[in-house]
Amino acid sequence: MTGMLASVNCLKEARQAQEAGADIIDLKAPEAGALGALEINDIREIVNRLDAGTVISATVGDLPMQPDIIQSAVSETWGTGVDYVKIGLFPGGDWKASISSLKPQTSAGARLIAVFFGDRDPDIQWFSELASAGFSGVMLDTLDKRSGSLRQFFSQDKLGHFISEARHFGFLCGLAGSLRSDDIRSLLELGPDYLGFRGALCLRQNRVDELDPEALRTIREKIR
Repeated sequence: MTGMLASVNCLKEARQAQEAGADIIDLKAPEAGALGALEINDIREIVNRLDAGTVISATVGDLPMQPDIIQSAVSETWGTGVDYVKIGLFPGGDWKASISSLKPQTSAGARLIAVFFGDRDPDIQWFSELASAGFSGVMLDTLDKRSGSLRQFFSQDKLGHFISEARHFGFLCGLAGSLRSDDIRSLLELGPDYLGFRGALCLRQNRVDELDPEALRTIREKIR
């Protein structure tokens, strides 16, 4: 069954998303980039104040793929008590070293999600490296939020292949990237573990605006 991930930027929004029935509360700062990170203390406060049992993920930010930077950010974010830490595989840098450097953290229990960007021609050959490093899941998103939704870059067949390969490696698999309400029906047919939303949940469909309670309800009702 496919769940709903709602990206939020503060405790108030987290509570709104929780009350609307979101399955995963995803903490990030939309104004700071595709995977902009909240302050560590803010993440910790939200984790501590949401209901026990709430599934929470958090991003580490739009960071270069450099092992020391990635390791430090993951360690800090995981230490807040979130259930999953999302790491964007941004263009450039040293992917192989950055990914493998996180194996000690996954061995110690950290659950990491690698975020691929559908508008940057992602290569799923990296799945094997992620599996070797102990990652828990993969996700497709978009880097440039002005360039359109994920479905403009990935056909239904390509999305299905991404999900199938993720299943092969035992990954949790999510789809996001400027998704709209009208995208849900087709994407549910593919059976991802979750669909992620930000802009579609906001006033005026603007990802840096406040959450719209009616939009939250609409998306939740369509993902059942």
